[in-house]
Amino acid sequence: MKLLFSFLFIAFVLNASSKDYKVSSPNGQIAVTVSVDSQIKWSAAVANQSIFTNNTLSLDLGTSVLGVNPKVASAKTSSVNETVQTVVAVKSKTIQNNYNQLNLVFKPNFTVSFRVFDNGIAYRFETGLKDEILVKNEEVGLNFAGDYGVLFPEEETLFSHYERLYLDQKISALKAGRFASLPTLVKADNNIKIGITEADLFDYPCLFMEATGKAAFKSKYPKVILKSDQKGDREIKNIQEADYIAKTSGTRNFPWRVFMISTEDARLVENQMVFLLSRENKITDASWIKPGLVAWDWWNENNVYGVDFKAGLDTKTYKYYIDFASKNKIPYIILDEGWTKSTTNIKEPNSTLNLQELIAYGKTKNVDIILWCLWNALDADMDVILDLYAKWGAKGIKVDFMARSEQYMVNFYERSAKACADRKLLIDFHGAFKPSGMARAYPNIINHEGVKGMENCKWSKDITPEHDVTLCFTRMLAGPMDFTPGAMINKNEKDYAISFSNPMSLGTRCHQIAMYVCYDAPLQMLADSPSNYYKETESTSFISKMPTVWDNTKVLDAKVGDYILMARQKENNWYLGAMTDWTARTLDLDLSFLGEGAFEIEIMQDGINAEKSCNDYKRIVKQVTKADKIKIELAKGGGWAAICKKL
Repeated sequence: MKLLFSFLFIAFVLNASSKDYKVSSPNGQIAVTVSVDSQIKWSAAVANQSIFTNNTLSLDLGTSVLGVNPKVASAKTSSVNETVQTVVAVKSKTIQNNYNQLNLVFKPNFTVSFRVFDNGIAYRFETGLKDEILVKNEEVGLNFAGDYGVLFPEEETLFSHYERLYLDQKISALKAGRFASLPTLVKADNNIKIGITEADLFDYPCLFMEATGKAAFKSKYPKVILKSDQKGDREIKNIQEADYIAKTSGTRNFPWRVFMISTEDARLVENQMVFLLSRENKITDASWIKPGLVAWDWWNENNVYGVDFKAGLDTKTYKYYIDFASKNKIPYIILDEGWTKSTTNIKEPNSTLNLQELIAYGKTKNVDIILWCLWNALDADMDVILDLYAKWGAKGIKVDFMARSEQYMVNFYERSAKACADRKLLIDFHGAFKPSGMARAYPNIINHEGVKGMENCKWSKDITPEHDVTLCFTRMLAGPMDFTPGAMINKNEKDYAISFSNPMSLGTRCHQIAMYVCYDAPLQMLADSPSNYYKETESTSFISKMPTVWDNTKVLDAKVGDYILMARQKENNWYLGAMTDWTARTLDLDLSFLGEGAFEIEIMQDGINAEKSCNDYKRIVKQVTKADKIKIELAKGGGWAAICKKL
């Protein structure tokens, strides 16, 4: 009896010391249970189907570990349902911000907050500690309820440009120690998709996910760099790292760990949790921030022809770019690598071009200039350099080759974004980690690369139609992406050839054109040579009508990695785009989302011979109303795009 009493007493004590807290999405479909005993764990279910079981979280400060033997001081739930206005309308002018939140306050003075939306879950640590703290590690342990599939952008090193292909396999098939950058997409049972990323990242390193050899991931972070040697103009070597990942304020909010959830692939693409979870706009007057199309020189290697001058990194060539942009009402051109005296001296143009003359010439043509630079050259004398660029009349910078995401580099992003905003300059991050919400605070961050984009066509065959479509469900979940579309030389697999100076794309012409609808990019490139665009006047005219920000976005039909059909609204007009992988498809388009009245629809569709000659397309113009339905025929590697203009 004494033994039985002892067991019952122990069971009672354990039960008394373990407490479950629950919070659900506003529609009740997503349920989160947080269990607090010797550590903090959380589980989640979608429509009563478990997706996470006993995920673990903690924050190791060296002297203590927040989340181990935690003591709950209070628990509070709250709800928010509001409409948020966007400064740069990437997907929409307004976003509905509707969630239920659980705040668990622990001793000594830290909180873990869970926020549950109808389309996802997020949590973060919030601390109210004195002085600075050293963060040794933040545990993000994810234990899946099944051995699900995953699209895994595997990395080889934490010093990364975030330009990866997506491995498609079971989570447990990934050997322990292999790791990926974010976002990554988990494919659970019953078509449940889970997009994993982070939001509100500042003064802290980026999160990576590491495989465990089981149906589980664990967190991995780049450590603080104490010392390194410069190798060339854009790499570092002999790196000495600290044994901690951040030195930061003891009173702060940590990044949100974000899990976008959908049972419909189309709804996944519409998710805007990263924006909603991030800090609000810090720019008082943002009226000068003008998204738009931009003509780009580097992809086509200034390869212009049919002119009476020798093309190069010079004044005549860039005036040709300005004339092209002006003729097509494209508001920007970029002067990429080569315009400066050297990559380390970015205060002086090279001797072959007159930058002041170009900027002045551009202004007479309503075309502004964005200047490329290496991040470390900018970082060495940021205020002086940006003052100079602003004085010259440049409209922004494209900063490149960061290829790191430790705390210092994350802080460089914010410092440079703020410094640019102070001078009314746009900033486009290349050689960059994925967007993590900073563009809400600094909407002059007009785009991010951090994607295996079309530049890779210059040296590889990696950029396939399947990869193009997959990006909508993976990398684009984090935010805008500078994929740099617009190839006018389009080939199938048999005819494709790698060329650095005269690059081409895999898939059809209309596959490329559809990217201007399907890809989020407030600063969207026309990557090909103006000479090629002059030859392809119908395609160029169509692309140049495309907005780069939208009042509303609807994904009408989609399947991860296979195809997507999207509709974007700008004022009274609608812009439609569809892309497929290497499988030819027929999609049904119901135009019932259109407003009242008649519309003129201009269609660019794959030509009857597009699979053999990928440049083949057909342009159709006719009238439609919301009662109409259209059958879309997509060739292998194909696309379809349309502009519905209100009459």
